[in-house]
Amino acid sequence: MADIISLGGLQIASRDELGKAMEGGGCAASSCGSKAGPADMDPAVWAKVKDHPCYSEEAHHYFARMHVAVAPACNIQCNYCNRKYDCANESRPGVVSERLTPEQAARKVLAVAAEVPQLSVLGIAGPGDAAYDWRKTKATFDLVQKQLPDIKLCLSSNGLAMPDHVDEIVAMNIDHVTLTINTLDPEVGAKIYPWIFFRGKRHEGVEAATILLQRQMESLDMLVARGVLVKVNSVLIPGINDEGMLELNKVVKAKGAFLHNIMPLISDPAHGTHFGLTGQRGPSAAELKAVQDACGDGANLMRHCRQCRADAVGMLGEDRGQEFTLDKLPEVVGDDGGKRAAYRDWVTREREDRRAAADAAQAEAADVAAPPMLVAVCTKGGGRINQHFGHATEFQIYEVDASGVRFVTHRRADNCCVGGHGDGETLSEIICTLEGVPVVLCARVGESPRAKMAAAGIEVIDACAQDYIETAILDLYAARHRKGALTA
Repeated sequence: MADIISLGGLQIASRDELGKAMEGGGCAASSCGSKAGPADMDPAVWAKVKDHPCYSEEAHHYFARMHVAVAPACNIQCNYCNRKYDCANESRPGVVSERLTPEQAARKVLAVAAEVPQLSVLGIAGPGDAAYDWRKTKATFDLVQKQLPDIKLCLSSNGLAMPDHVDEIVAMNIDHVTLTINTLDPEVGAKIYPWIFFRGKRHEGVEAATILLQRQMESLDMLVARGVLVKVNSVLIPGINDEGMLELNKVVKAKGAFLHNIMPLISDPAHGTHFGLTGQRGPSAAELKAVQDACGDGANLMRHCRQCRADAVGMLGEDRGQEFTLDKLPEVVGDDGGKRAAYRDWVTREREDRRAAADAAQAEAADVAAPPMLVAVCTKGGGRINQHFGHATEFQIYEVDASGVRFVTHRRADNCCVGGHGDGETLSEIICTLEGVPVVLCARVGESPRAKMAAAGIEVIDACAQDYIETAILDLYAARHRKGALTA
């Protein structure tokens, strides 16, 4: 008899049905240091990353994260940050709709855990600095640990205050820390950080950037020495720190960083940041990819980052935070962890099946002699092609050749399905978004948008609905170069 799993009251009688019921974003590639499975990675490291959607590209097909906004105080000013701005529909670091006390945050985490069985990680990423506002960060983690011991704890910091709390972090079994390090050059740092507040004094210019860099390097060394997995975030700012990114990548690798996340500057003037108001542009998708590709021999790269809000809830690529605002939370929340345990058991079986299917498809495509091909995928998670083309708000971009399938990036696009019909203006935006990508795989597509996409040179295929992403892409690649085009 098939296992019965309940997700929020929905009875799921099979693994395929469970995959269809999931919501969220997705991806998969070796560049994130996550394609490696338990046979390829130190067991202790695998245990830490296998269910963490930010530290494992594979895991973010299956698991959700949650940020709680309990740490508003910050000890530095960044020219790309304005924490006063908030829009519930925007995903950007530092943005929150509600600031919480530790007690409110713990109640919210319990409520989310009871309703979202995919939840595996609680992170504190501000909206200020989690290490600087340490009293609130620690109080929140202490409360959650007592009630939800199966949820991993994770925090983000600029590194300035981090060395003061490393021993406490280790004692609390926090084994994932993200450090933002944007440059190794204090002269460049002075262009990014107007000031820092350190040891009761405000510092500016090169002096401030020098102190910050020293503390960041000290933080990285201390955390790695104690076995904490460190992800380094770097904001790519064209004309300011882009030329030094390759050297930074090499240094953080040499120091033992687990991942390096090179993310694009967000500089919309409407956000009110210094860079936005002074016209500093962010990198194009091509510029970002070029820098990431140049760092391919350095620290493992994270390419599936969504630059989440400081109060984000759900799978990467989605935000369910508005479902769990304080006014919607029950006063008393019960949770026995049963749904999460059942879900994780399903994920273990699904992963094994997915790897076996991908290995078989890889064997079929191994002797194909053809150039690499880009493929876009519409997915709600679970590692499957399970989303309607018109419902996609982002596309997962993969590259495939005879050596396998590699995740490249994600490209955002507002969904084009309005009242059941494709919106022409949005479809035009999607065509621009998918420039250079000749094929889209989805679960379903209407004939009108399919025809319009074809007229723009992009083939939309829905013949692979519910297939695993890697398997479908490899089958497509092999069929296209052996038997001609695969038709829907």
